[in-house]
Amino acid sequence: MCVIKDGLSNIMMYQFCAIDLNLYLDNFPDDKNAREDYNKVSCKLTSLVHDYEKVHGPLTNFGSAFVENPKAWVDQPWPWENY
Repeated sequence: MCVIKDGLSNIMMYQFCAIDLNLYLDNFPDDKNAREDYNKVSCKLTSLVHDYEKVHGPLTNFGSAFVENPKAWVDQPWPWENY
């Protein structure tokens, strides 16, 4: 399983794990442990993305992002402007 970090780096780490497990399962679809790991990683990734987007806004612009207030997209600084 993946090591826990904070914020966006944590999301990227879980995305990498999900992709890696997905590729593995393409070759070994009957591996029960890998399927269970993939489901856990996918669930955690979804939760991390949701929590991040509640605070910082959407990560993608393809309509799948959690949005309470679209006007906040332009009223708040972009993530790179916070540094």
